[in-house]
Amino acid sequence: MTKRTTPIVWPGKPYPLGATWDGEGVNFALFSEHAEKVELCLFDLTGRRQVHAISLTEQTDQVWHCYLPEARPGLLYGYRVYGPYDPVKGLRFNHHKLLLDPYAKQIQGHMEWGDAHFGYRIGHPKEDLSFDRRDNAVAVRKGMVIDSAFTWGTDRPPNIPWHESIIYEAHVKGFTVHHPDVPQALRGTYAGLATAPVIDYLARLGITALELMPVHAFVDDRRLVEKGLRNYWGYNSIGFFAPEHRYSATGTASEFKTMVKTLHSAGIEVILDVVYNHTAEGNQLGPTLSFRGIDNPVYYRLVGDDPRYYMDYTGTGNTLNMRHPRVLQLIMDSLRYWVIEMHVDGFRFDLAATLARELHEVDRLGAFLDIIHQDPVLSQVKLIAEPWDLGEGGYQVGKFPVGWAEWNDRYRDVIRAYWKGNGGLIGEVAYRITGSSDLYARSGRRPYASVNFITAHDGFTLQDLVSYNDKHNEANGEDNRDGSNNNLSWNCGVEGPTDDPEIKALRARQKRNFLATLFLSQGVPMMLAGDAIGHTQQGNNNAYCQDNEISWINWDPNVADLDLLEFVRQLIAIRKKHPVFHRKNFFQGRAIQGAEVKDILWLHPDGREMTDDEWKQESARCLGVFFAGEGLEEVSERGQPITDQSFLLLMNAHYEPVPFMLPSVAREKEWITLLDTSFTGEGNGVRRHDAESYSLQARSLVLLMEQQEKRQRPQKKESAPEQKEVAPEPAQEEFAGAHD
Repeated sequence: MTKRTTPIVWPGKPYPLGATWDGEGVNFALFSEHAEKVELCLFDLTGRRQVHAISLTEQTDQVWHCYLPEARPGLLYGYRVYGPYDPVKGLRFNHHKLLLDPYAKQIQGHMEWGDAHFGYRIGHPKEDLSFDRRDNAVAVRKGMVIDSAFTWGTDRPPNIPWHESIIYEAHVKGFTVHHPDVPQALRGTYAGLATAPVIDYLARLGITALELMPVHAFVDDRRLVEKGLRNYWGYNSIGFFAPEHRYSATGTASEFKTMVKTLHSAGIEVILDVVYNHTAEGNQLGPTLSFRGIDNPVYYRLVGDDPRYYMDYTGTGNTLNMRHPRVLQLIMDSLRYWVIEMHVDGFRFDLAATLARELHEVDRLGAFLDIIHQDPVLSQVKLIAEPWDLGEGGYQVGKFPVGWAEWNDRYRDVIRAYWKGNGGLIGEVAYRITGSSDLYARSGRRPYASVNFITAHDGFTLQDLVSYNDKHNEANGEDNRDGSNNNLSWNCGVEGPTDDPEIKALRARQKRNFLATLFLSQGVPMMLAGDAIGHTQQGNNNAYCQDNEISWINWDPNVADLDLLEFVRQLIAIRKKHPVFHRKNFFQGRAIQGAEVKDILWLHPDGREMTDDEWKQESARCLGVFFAGEGLEEVSERGQPITDQSFLLLMNAHYEPVPFMLPSVAREKEWITLLDTSFTGEGNGVRRHDAESYSLQARSLVLLMEQQEKRQRPQKKESAPEQKEVAPEPAQEEFAGAHD
């Protein structure tokens, strides 16, 4: 702005919402249905001194707007919204509180907590029914006008097919803050993720998509700040258009764009973990930062017969009101902005079931899901649901519509329980490693609707999964009450770190078992950052507030960690090379036209196909799978039939070795051992297997690959005894996970 005492103000336009620089001036537009007056407040470069308050006299379709021809990018601003303060009716206007623009493209400054941020008097006997007249402008963050111009050049989305995707979940700061090869000034930032050492690490590992934990502008909870903690994970959004500034080395929105462009150049997609189900304003006792003061009953789900209170399906105090068209517009505008302006490739929706709640129940045909499905931009990017929330009926795994993938926690739980040694699970294991057709096939979805994971940000890391029986969240300051108690973990004999070589070897084997299962399963594998190099959170399974070494990845791995890293590279290379491990369609469990065998066989350790009764045995902990390479029934983009070599996958979660007889279909083939988790990485992939059975070690997984040429069998070698009993066909109801 110039030094003119009163800025020039033109009427402006109601669209687009937010602050929009057009090369000559800035248009400001804010929606509020129930407001009686709106002021646009402009601040100096420090953000601590208000220099102008402009009353918006223009209102079109409940949008308050103006145009400032002298305004320029870099201008800091906020709003004061006037109206009745009547919490009993759900109205919480308080013009003493400076409010963030919901459409702000950049948010500057730091939140300095104090009682003035609350619309009511803290400690007043009537609580939120009281009214606070203190001004909070000095200590609150402000929106900043930006110039959105950026040279994208030839940037194009990698468009990795779903079935070929390999997702890596990471935290922007935690991933690079300790990386020795990232320049000090860039560690923990968007720019740090775009450096050559990080790109090289991801590319060499074989990652196709980097899924970033929340980068929308968020707030550190007051209670955490007062304990000396922070909201590290970021599931506390306050701005759905602005990249969180604490991850920026330059303080500009263009830094995020540069990161995306650089990752795209390496063939890596960017997926954002987004939180549209709630905001940082909490329940009726929370602060007034933006939405609550702009139009509380529009933006939030309020209790129908007592709108003083909030519906809470998220466990955070509030729920965004997806039933209001302007709230739907806000979310859709935000999603399109990140795709069109920021070039991201997809989204993982936190507590996505909340977004589909029309009235009380989750509605698969809810307006949000319907709009997404019809949108020409958003329907073409990767959409991943966390398919549950904390409300009644919120668990919706397998129930999202076509076009959506889902975090499959049933995969996580059964694979954890199986390798822990629990019995009676091989039937469900069969479903999960073949794409969970029992969850997805009947609605017309494919195996890649299942995003498979063993670990994620929420819960134990892989190292902790094999090192702790119980959570150890004392550092969170909640007396270890927070976090899940159902971890399905096993410490292998000692709680926490140990120098016992046998226990360390067993833990290393268990990690290989988990990772091998993950990357050899149908569906989309997702790996947690740091799991390939032994990252530990010291048993903390809810490190949401630990912005420190508990959460930050240690880039100084030991020899065992480097062995595991090489093992993971082998696994991903095998998965990528062989289409039998990333099919586009479910297995059928029957002979394919032109093939001599079924596309998949489920094997008992004696080499027979499994019978119905054997699937249900509590003692069963060993399972074999034959994948027929000629049974893919899939074609390439050019219409050519896709074939592969055949594979034998042998899994033994028992504490004793099991001699596994090769099935008759495999005995005339030449086999090599690609993987055996009872060994370290050394020697895998080069060992020829000539025997009629395989000595499957305790708690181990083996992958055998067919050689194309048949072997010459020794004349004097005894053949395996023929099976007199012909195993019946598995029941379709019991084994739909493998056959549908």
